[in-house]
Amino acid sequence: METLDRKFMELGAENAPGQEVRQDNSALSSMSRGEPLDGIAVDFSHGDVDAFAPTPGAQAAWQEGYERGGQQAYTEYRGDRSIRSDVAERLAAFTGAPLDADQELIVTPGTQGALFLALGSVVENGTKVAVVEPDYFANRKLVRFFNGVVVPIPLDYGMDSNTRGPDLAILEQAFKTGTRVMVFSTPNNPTGLIYSQSTIERIAELAAQYDATVIVDQLYSRLLYEGESFCHLRACPSRPENLITIMGPSKTESLSGFRLGVAFGTPKLIERMEKLQAIVSLRAAGYNQAALSTWFAEPDGWLADRITQHQAIRDDLLKVFRAAGLETSTPQGGSYIFPKLPELVHEPDIFVRLLRSQANVTVTPGAEFGPNSANSIRLNFSQNHDAAVAAAHRIVELVERYRA
Repeated sequence: METLDRKFMELGAENAPGQEVRQDNSALSSMSRGEPLDGIAVDFSHGDVDAFAPTPGAQAAWQEGYERGGQQAYTEYRGDRSIRSDVAERLAAFTGAPLDADQELIVTPGTQGALFLALGSVVENGTKVAVVEPDYFANRKLVRFFNGVVVPIPLDYGMDSNTRGPDLAILEQAFKTGTRVMVFSTPNNPTGLIYSQSTIERIAELAAQYDATVIVDQLYSRLLYEGESFCHLRACPSRPENLITIMGPSKTESLSGFRLGVAFGTPKLIERMEKLQAIVSLRAAGYNQAALSTWFAEPDGWLADRITQHQAIRDDLLKVFRAAGLETSTPQGGSYIFPKLPELVHEPDIFVRLLRSQANVTVTPGAEFGPNSANSIRLNFSQNHDAAVAAAHRIVELVERYRA
């Protein structure tokens, strides 16, 4: 029997700056074929809240919560009732379906916390879970932590818009053979792919037909680029009885440090999540919950401006990588880009370490998001524009240095 400590080590958390590139410097030095490249350090493993400041008013809202004292510090396990009521109203308008603040919504310690609670409420020993690959790294790790069985569903995120999306034939076969849970993100982390309306509607139909639970992570669904649209699974005419949607003010709003998330959906699942949260963390940090008053209530033009800035960075990175021959699909939403590396003289994990030591650039290895994505790297491009582009050029220069 594995110890709990061991299981938590395997679960892990999203790579902290430099976490995925711990290295033996002497070994890397022996592999080096060139001098370090000049340039300021850029950490693409997370967004830069100095380059993109948090939502206006978030600090003041937190301060007001702090000044309310114990009333705000010790909210209901699901979150402060008045805050949930406001959030439910905004989420209902955003997703196009009604939402009951009392029965269908819980505030969690970040969207990572929401994902833990959701999967912990439906996965037990032997539960088969359809996990899209590539997708957010914690999906697989959490399923295994709860002793579930990962059923991989390949995701086509290439350049052909006619074929992009999860393999729905494999998904249906998985449901036919006993898979009862599906988890995925849209926009997809790490590729930025947005599932089409027809894909979302088909997932909803299949899950309803085979009585499967769906957990959909929509963390980046506000950060959509020009010409893109989004379909909310919870608003589909045919949808599964058991459905949880996860969102929160995070990368888009630069509020990751507040550790706020929300999960909303089927009342009996929300109730189970609340019971688990009462054991794990009691509640999302009470004072921090107050910052939710700024979510979906930003000044006019604020979100549009943030999207424009991110799209400009995205487009410049695409130019750099594609000019160098690195296959890179266009992110439709979110702040992640997922270029594929050519054949190199070193394995991708070694190249990632060399990027850190020789180019002063930190990225997340593609293998974190699925075993078939080891030859890719993920960059969170919510960074200073000029610094991000300069770092992309250094990535390309190091690719050429170690190209096979």
